[in-house]
Amino acid sequence: MATLVVNFSNGSSRAVPLLRALTTIGSNPENDIVVRDSGLESTHAHFERHGNDYVVVGRLRDMTVNGRRERRVRLTDQAVVRFGDVKLTYYVNDQDVPRKDTSPSVNSTSSTHKEVLKAYQHIHTFSQRLAENAPTKQLVTVLLDGIIELTGADRGFLVLFENSQAVVRAARNVNQASLLETMKDQVSNSLLNRMRETKKPLMVTDALDHTEWSASKSVVNLQIRSVLCVPLISLGEVFGGIFAGHPQRHMFDENALNVAIVFAAQAGLLLGQHQRFEELTRQKSALESELAHVRLGSIIGAGNSMKDVLNRVRKVATTDVSVLITGETGTGKELIAREIHSCSQRSNGPFVVINCGAIPEALLESELFGHVRGAFTGATTDRVGRFQAAHCGTLFLDEIGELPLMLQVKLLRALQEKTISPVGADEDQMVDIRIIAATNRNLAEEVKAGRFRDDLYYRLDVVTIELPPLRHRGKDIETLAKYFLTRECTNLKRPVDGLTNNCLATIRKYRWPGNIRELENRIRKAVVMTDSTQLEAEDLGLHPEHVEEVVPLAEAKEQFQREYIQRILERNGGNRTRTAKELGVDPRTIFRHLERLNGSEV
Repeated sequence: MATLVVNFSNGSSRAVPLLRALTTIGSNPENDIVVRDSGLESTHAHFERHGNDYVVVGRLRDMTVNGRRERRVRLTDQAVVRFGDVKLTYYVNDQDVPRKDTSPSVNSTSSTHKEVLKAYQHIHTFSQRLAENAPTKQLVTVLLDGIIELTGADRGFLVLFENSQAVVRAARNVNQASLLETMKDQVSNSLLNRMRETKKPLMVTDALDHTEWSASKSVVNLQIRSVLCVPLISLGEVFGGIFAGHPQRHMFDENALNVAIVFAAQAGLLLGQHQRFEELTRQKSALESELAHVRLGSIIGAGNSMKDVLNRVRKVATTDVSVLITGETGTGKELIAREIHSCSQRSNGPFVVINCGAIPEALLESELFGHVRGAFTGATTDRVGRFQAAHCGTLFLDEIGELPLMLQVKLLRALQEKTISPVGADEDQMVDIRIIAATNRNLAEEVKAGRFRDDLYYRLDVVTIELPPLRHRGKDIETLAKYFLTRECTNLKRPVDGLTNNCLATIRKYRWPGNIRELENRIRKAVVMTDSTQLEAEDLGLHPEHVEEVVPLAEAKEQFQREYIQRILERNGGNRTRTAKELGVDPRTIFRHLERLNGSEV
């Protein structure tokens, strides 16, 4: 078995069997080989298994192998690897490892080496059960049986901290019989608290005669004299602990403690990852159950505004009429168009998209209707346009408000006669398509301004679906945030399991000028960049100054009234009497409004 001998700067050494496909070294406690106070980075390098050999990969340029500066190299027997003042010697066969040097934490005697090896074998068994997707209940039993065997304990129990409460998840004796009912109420808070506060293992050789622990519930009720406690740590936090006990005193020594530390370090890392995966799976299942009642295909919405949208989508999808989708940028107009298509009788046909504002005007006609060879310089072959490509399907004209007037005429003809004329062609072509258009502009205002043809507008606006901005969708914001978080964690394989309450509150208060697209992108970036298991508002780049300020109701009413009167005045060309009549108020109200407005402008 391949083994690394790690020589520390204080002259001690430690033998580490290479049992895993990937073994990491660095200053972070999560690494397989932890080296502190030697200037190493959090994860400084790793050893990869390639068949029967190992390759060392350095994260920085300070790595040397056999005296040569390297970044990645396949190791030979007794190769010497150095990182700063840390020296590692690689042995292909563990029987060649020198037995004379010892470290303060792990003795290198033959018996201790075998116990460490046995600890890694137990971890290997645990990893296999983990790969089989065994539930946590079975996994903790495997861990507990392992620690009892390794330490020579008479009994033991495994505790996990769940919602800040210590819960005994397994209790066993040396014969692998369950003691859960006997021991679940015998947990010693004093031992638990000490281990959780210090994040360090604890060994007591005679608890009944110990001034601090003799009154412990576990010690008194279970008559345990020898006690061994090791924390389970993941992402730097203690999430549980393994306790081993024996009714006789002095049953545990430093060797037993060190073997337990090796075992618990690996077990904590693996079990912590498994628990986070289980929590993500649970959240995903709960979210899917919740979404089943508030979604239509890929559209999610439970608020009143979205219920109206989904109802219109269901009704219009079964017909073949033209649909105009309006709403701010990022509200999901293309998503609605795709859902209409997928629910229609044309769902087996193509869904073709063209962004009318993203293509230069000189090329737009060719993109829409195609061209024949020789139609213009550079037209060396016939080209099929988007209309022909969408035959027997749906053509989605995004940003229709950007379409030049000249092309609006040709588009209207295509809609009315269901024929198109490719650029340079002598004959028209029949097309069978459904048109869905979308815009973030007010087309009615564009018609008044002469920038959009009224006949085309009425042709497109058979049914209008107006999408509300995200800030007006209430609880949908929270549901969408959780959905995007679960999806991105699954796709990116990141262990983020939720959003803090403060983060959710900030999400609800933020105005979201970029709407759903902005929410999706902020969460994706946060999942990639965060080092935490819970997203904070800062992870999403949201700060207090970004939150919409809440004004008193009276002030909000006054502001709305002022803006509304001004809008009706403009519609009536500044005629005060007509405006007052339409609003049903005394003309003096309009005069006072203008006086205040003029006074504020002075």
